[in-house]
Amino acid sequence: MTLLKPRRPTRRLHIGSVPIGDGAPIVVQSMTNTDTRDAGATIAQIQRLERAGCELVRVAVPDREAVERLAQIKASVSVPLVADIHFDYRLALGALRAGVDGLRLNPGNIGGADKVRRVAQEAKAREVPIRIGVNSGSLEKDLLARYGGPTAEAMVESALRHMALLQDQGFELIKVSLKSSDVLTTLSAYRLLAERTDVPLHLGVTEAGTPVQGAIKSALGIGLLLAEGIGDTIRVSVTGEPEEEMPIAYGILRALGLRRRGVEIISCPTCGRTEWDLIPLTQQVERLVRGVATPLKVAIMGCVVNGPGEAREADVGIAGGRGTGILFKKGCRVRKLPQEGLLEVLLAEIEAMTGECLPRA
Repeated sequence: MTLLKPRRPTRRLHIGSVPIGDGAPIVVQSMTNTDTRDAGATIAQIQRLERAGCELVRVAVPDREAVERLAQIKASVSVPLVADIHFDYRLALGALRAGVDGLRLNPGNIGGADKVRRVAQEAKAREVPIRIGVNSGSLEKDLLARYGGPTAEAMVESALRHMALLQDQGFELIKVSLKSSDVLTTLSAYRLLAERTDVPLHLGVTEAGTPVQGAIKSALGIGLLLAEGIGDTIRVSVTGEPEEEMPIAYGILRALGLRRRGVEIISCPTCGRTEWDLIPLTQQVERLVRGVATPLKVAIMGCVVNGPGEAREADVGIAGGRGTGILFKKGCRVRKLPQEGLLEVLLAEIEAMTGECLPRA
């Protein structure tokens, strides 16, 4: 039995080779925080994101120099590349000619109807989708005045207004995001827009904060919408390196049964019965397995008596106590081991099960 609602029917579009909407798997994306004009640093960060599981990457394109680096960046990475454009339609045209796979812009702020027409024609000719990104912090002044602030209703009207500018030019390869730092506003905005259009929706809670706060807000904002069948791509926003977003994003999808990627660690919170230093060891394992793509459940338990039974669904696990420990699989004890050897045995088992090598540092 599942509490998930069926996915909302949407149009299908492609960003590069990645399908979006119409029942395609929920896509995980991120954005670089490097200076795009520094192609080397940007390429290196995108490659790290790729290894972490990122499926679309957006880069800021603030000026002509950044546009000039896009072709080099595009040629050096495998993940589809999206150019983030504000205010200057010429940057959008340059990005399209450099070969980007997608644009993120708001048609209402790039210079008028003629400029929108030129961008829409170029994007349509190249079959490059455009994401309209509505942010509660940058809504139009007339909408703020009419609704008394950055409400969900104001955000939806802004999105529909921007969509109409593209649709009037015969452009339909549209994806929309409605981001607020307030979870409840975000939820309301997406629910309202989902009732009024069938375009694919990109989910996110903007300016969500540090990794802990960002994970909480994103799990609620993104997770609740996905459980309602709303959403086709997601981005977890945290104040930190963008690679830190990937475990949170895939954790949300895994918890809802929508995607399976990487290692899920099952670990006890510890209690007075714990007789070994479980917390730092668990943190170490989490760090070492971060690059693993193969779906796997790994348990690290503090009690050799109850641990295996409590983690019965884990593919493999260890439990320790008073100088010794056990290796178990699917809740069954495999063998007893000295406590100091448990970590290495667990890592070796993970490598054997996934076929992926783990770092040991």
